[in-house]
Amino acid sequence: MKVEVDPMICEANAVCTGLAPEVFELDDDDELRILLPEPPQALADRVRHAVRSCPKAALTLSE
Repeated sequence: MKVEVDPMICEANAVCTGLAPEVFELDDDDELRILLPEPPQALADRVRHAVRSCPKAALTLSE
């Protein structure tokens, strides 16, 4: 599993950071950082939920 963000689409709504804070973080400039680009299986369901919940569809997931 690999998760990526398109910074041109992301509006830093922080939905993903609330759903999977171990994987996603907003930096001081309100830019999304992916802390674990290849999250462990234990976080897979939460990451999938975060990707589906992104209001701008800025996150992509490949499995």
